[in-house]
Amino acid sequence: MPPRRSHKKSRAGCRRCKFRKIKCDEVHPRCGNCVKHGVDCDFEHPEIIADIQAAASAASPLSTGSRTPFTPAATLDYQSPRPEQAGASPRIRLPGHGVSVPAPPIYRPPATPGLSPTTPSAHRLLELRLMHHYTAMTCKTFTFTAPMTEEIWKITVPNLAFAGSQHLADAILAVAALHLRSLAPNDKDLVRASHAYMAASLAEYSATLTKGIDSSNAESLFLTAALIAFQSTATRVFLKDELSLGAGGTADGQVKERNAPAGCYSVPFTWFHSFQGVKAITAASWQWIRSSPVVTQVINSQVVLQLDFSTGPETFFGHLLEGLDEELAEITAGREPSANTGASSSTGNPVSPHHENGAGNNTMELATRTRHAYQHAVAVLNWAHKIPHRGTSLAFPATVSRRFIELLEERKPRALAILACFFALLKAMDNVWWLNGMARREVLGVVSLFNSDFFGPDSYRKWWPHLEWAMRIALYDIPADGSPIPADIWGADWYAEEQALADGMESGGYFRHIEMLSQMVSGVESVPPVPDGLPTFARS
Repeated sequence: MPPRRSHKKSRAGCRRCKFRKIKCDEVHPRCGNCVKHGVDCDFEHPEIIADIQAAASAASPLSTGSRTPFTPAATLDYQSPRPEQAGASPRIRLPGHGVSVPAPPIYRPPATPGLSPTTPSAHRLLELRLMHHYTAMTCKTFTFTAPMTEEIWKITVPNLAFAGSQHLADAILAVAALHLRSLAPNDKDLVRASHAYMAASLAEYSATLTKGIDSSNAESLFLTAALIAFQSTATRVFLKDELSLGAGGTADGQVKERNAPAGCYSVPFTWFHSFQGVKAITAASWQWIRSSPVVTQVINSQVVLQLDFSTGPETFFGHLLEGLDEELAEITAGREPSANTGASSSTGNPVSPHHENGAGNNTMELATRTRHAYQHAVAVLNWAHKIPHRGTSLAFPATVSRRFIELLEERKPRALAILACFFALLKAMDNVWWLNGMARREVLGVVSLFNSDFFGPDSYRKWWPHLEWAMRIALYDIPADGSPIPADIWGADWYAEEQALADGMESGGYFRHIEMLSQMVSGVESVPPVPDGLPTFARS
């Protein structure tokens, strides 16, 4: 056997020759084999073979096995395409298999993200509709007395919700749904949406309060509390029947107040609870929101309370305090004042044990708190009566004392007469959708209690002089042009009184008053309660 011809092994050949298992002449910049076949050589373009190998690995099912760096990779077929193939996509030739496959595209568009299975498209469209309506229409109805805050409710508040405040976002959608309901009362989707979003907002709001108020959530909690107050007021507009439907509850889902007979008018305590909630949130979070430009502007847009605690007949509503001394004397004597207290009453029932904060049976203390509750409520009415077009009457449910709310719950005639006058003040804002028709319905409802068997046959005659003004205002038909109620009917010239109050107003605005109160009050609850009586379920 002739001796084998000696040869020199190629150990530094190009990758293409190694993949094809042929000897490379190692000529640079292109080896002889690559020149012969008219293909690029990785000596000249070292990145090409790696790209081809990666493309072949992704395209061929034969490449999914246990490949090694020395396994032959697929190569692109760079031959000129036949005429019938012009415009066809490049193909990859798999060495050793005699087949070619389409090359992967140079650009692969990203996969379209799937739609959320938890949010049907109809619901997404509804939410877009509600948010659009809020920013275009609803937010303006909050600022009719303070146009300078429109930008806050229109832009800043939604942005705070988008930043992660779910309770604020749901409250926005709930109020917008209520506003749309006023335009389309038969739309059942809006009815369900208004209840569902408010229920979700209340649940998240309550959970956030339970965790505690801090600098990160104080601002959004204040704004949510304000929207809850708007919602609780607007919900009352949609009640078709103001009478309670049974002994266990009322038409608006709130708990029936004590001593209320079935079928009687039900006082909207949700108003007081929700507006008092705004006050509680403000007190509990004042150390953080006092430096918030958003909250500061909202607070300062409110008219400053200027209360006159004079109790004589010279004030417009001073007559509501007539006979108060006799009523308090009966409380001090340990008797429950009768419905006709005011002239005199020698008999009565034992005083109710329902006292605020466990005050006990100290009748003197109870009488004192009762006096203060009535005097403060009447002082707020006198102030709001002068400039009702500025929304001052809405300060009543937010500022009355807890003792006054107890008196309403106990259905005291004097408290109900004061309440009727408050509702009559809302007539000045009858053109606002969430207050439209409210004065008429509520005043008539309160007066119906005096004309029922609950207080006895003489109560209507006794209290009618104190209810007459409220009835006259409630039944007044406001002209189509929206002109103010004449001064001889209302009892005051709104704009003249506004100028007089402005001349005597102290500097600093509402913000200064809250700042002073926050320094006087100690031991404020850090977590105010969620307003009672608001719907906490989603209606189907």
